[in-house]
Amino acid sequence: MKRETPEEKRKRLFQAAKESISRAYAGEEHSIMQAINAYKEIDKTKNILYERLEEWYSMYFPELSIGSQTAYAKFVLKFGANKKTADISSLKEVFGNNAESIKRKIDTSIGREPTKEEYSTISRLAEMLLSAASIEDDLDRYLKESTKRLMPNIVYLIDYKIAAEMLSRAGSLTKLAMMPASTIQLLGAEKALFRHIKFGSKPPKYGVLFKMNQMSSTRRDERGRLARIYAAKLSIASKADAFSKRFIANKLKADIDKALRRK
Repeated sequence: MKRETPEEKRKRLFQAAKESISRAYAGEEHSIMQAINAYKEIDKTKNILYERLEEWYSMYFPELSIGSQTAYAKFVLKFGANKKTADISSLKEVFGNNAESIKRKIDTSIGREPTKEEYSTISRLAEMLLSAASIEDDLDRYLKESTKRLMPNIVYLIDYKIAAEMLSRAGSLTKLAMMPASTIQLLGAEKALFRHIKFGSKPPKYGVLFKMNQMSSTRRDERGRLARIYAAKLSIASKADAFSKRFIANKLKADIDKALRRK
């Protein structure tokens, strides 16, 4: 057998490394991880833009309260240059049943109209907010579809965005599947766990599982138990998604419901 020269060995190892990287990123899981991280950053950006837009435009229309970030931005773009030009029919096109209430607020508003220069700048903020909302919607649709393909069992049990965040924190579906239920339960609570270990503070009972809708309707002293029950079944679901590819989530969900009924 011919002995490799140092240069040949370097090329062989370099090629092997390239192939390993290509295999690692061949699946969709890394795209899902990027998408959920982008979604969270866009959501933060959108909230910051809305806070700034609302605070600024309240100088001109302090009575305006719509309850929707995108609806507020649409009002600024369509009527913000001179709110007095808005009539019921044009308001209904954007705000539906809220049109009459908004019209009354316009007629009695104490706010002045922005100058041309002021409106030029504030309208850009509104455009940026709507653009961020559109990107967020696109990311949401992608996450909903892609997580269902990659993790059908996990997504059957919990919200797809929570599933994507768990995947991101684990690093891969295989790593998530290899984690014990206790680790899955605390994914996202690493800082609190570190404080507990270093300073003796109260140990965390859950991480990203706190975002489940069920948590808000569960008594505070029962939330740790809820997270523990879900983590145990998510541990099984992740193994099915990563290895066997069998759909067993309906049985796991029935087991969860049964366990929650027990006191």
